[in-house]
Amino acid sequence: MRWSDTFRLVSRSIRRRAARASLTGLGVALGSGLLVALVTISNTADTNVIGRLSHGGPVAAIKVAPAVPEPDQLDSDSLESRGIHLLDDQSVAAIKHSRYVSSVVPVMTSEVLALPPKADPSFGLMIGTDLTQLGNLPITVLAGRMPSPSSLTEVAISSSYLDHLHVVPANAPAVLGMEIEFATPRREPSGQVRFRGRWFRATIVGVVAQQVSDGDFVFPIKQTQLAREWALGGEPDPDFPLLASQYTGLVVVATSLDRVHDVRAEIDQLGYATSAPEHLIATVQRYLRVVDIVLGGIGTVALVIAALSIASTLLTAVHERRREIGVLKAIGARDSDVLRWFLVEAVAIGFGGGIVGSLAGVGMAELLGLAVNDYLLKQGLGGVELSSISGTIVVGGVVGASLLALLAAAVPALMASRLSAREAVAGE
Repeated sequence: MRWSDTFRLVSRSIRRRAARASLTGLGVALGSGLLVALVTISNTADTNVIGRLSHGGPVAAIKVAPAVPEPDQLDSDSLESRGIHLLDDQSVAAIKHSRYVSSVVPVMTSEVLALPPKADPSFGLMIGTDLTQLGNLPITVLAGRMPSPSSLTEVAISSSYLDHLHVVPANAPAVLGMEIEFATPRREPSGQVRFRGRWFRATIVGVVAQQVSDGDFVFPIKQTQLAREWALGGEPDPDFPLLASQYTGLVVVATSLDRVHDVRAEIDQLGYATSAPEHLIATVQRYLRVVDIVLGGIGTVALVIAALSIASTLLTAVHERRREIGVLKAIGARDSDVLRWFLVEAVAIGFGGGIVGSLAGVGMAELLGLAVNDYLLKQGLGGVELSSISGTIVVGGVVGASLLALLAAAVPALMASRLSAREAVAGE
């Protein structure tokens, strides 16, 4: 029997028993759809949970402070320091020398007086960093965008500064375009305490959640450099020894999460204190694996039920088609031809159900992601990154459903192929 004859038999069998085939396919669709939805949700949740722990930046990010580490520094995720150890370009070069370091981003802060148009003046910290390496920084953009790396007239404010502007997080876009006047203070060397300010204006272009450093204003590093130069006036300030450090911090990104501890150990040997959520992330990952196993188990049970549905349907079909099988064998069909007939029919049902179920599963995950995303944005948090939904999951769902249908049909198909022409025609 040719393959074309097999496909005609399969098509006729499905059409003659369309209701049964549809219900069986629906069972496969429900099973594969549930599994695809659970896997998609699990993958998206894993990515976003780890992303939240790393504050929107790379999970392998390490913060370096201009300080000497405590002896037990590496046993803690938080900063444990004693004394000052200045950071400069030589420090950056030494850290970059490590083969496990992907990038090093300098961070610089300076005190600033902010005068918004509709709120009280306040002192705060301006944070300057290399915004060309935004992907290596623990910054999440909640509204608008980040300042242009070369701009001296743009600023991003942190979500905490919205309270000072009397704006709720849900209305963060309302502050975009607002112009704030800033002044960097400098203490004048004289008998009396006197201050002079370096004044400049900047337009708010974004609202962010950030863990780069303490402060409410994120600028390109050039603006902060100018502010620090003005504040120092070319002379070190004995009352603020940290101002002598070229950088107030570094964000170091390891080549992988597994290498974070190695990089911290190397930086510790260089004499700098570090912080990174490596122990917290490792603990969360262990719990996420348990959740993944539970979700996968639920989806597997659904697929087993679908497989039993296919097996039951084909066992019934073998009984109903005994005479048809006998006629085929009487006119020369081989056991392999009958076997192929039932297996192809099962794969067709599994393939159709897999396509419908996989697409429905991804759709359910998308709808759930949108609902969660809307809730998080209303709470002033970063949204769920839905782009992590992979086409591989859809393909895997379709292929998996087809293979499962093939396995479920194995026993009924073998039973049908081993029927002799005489007993099949006799209906015994």
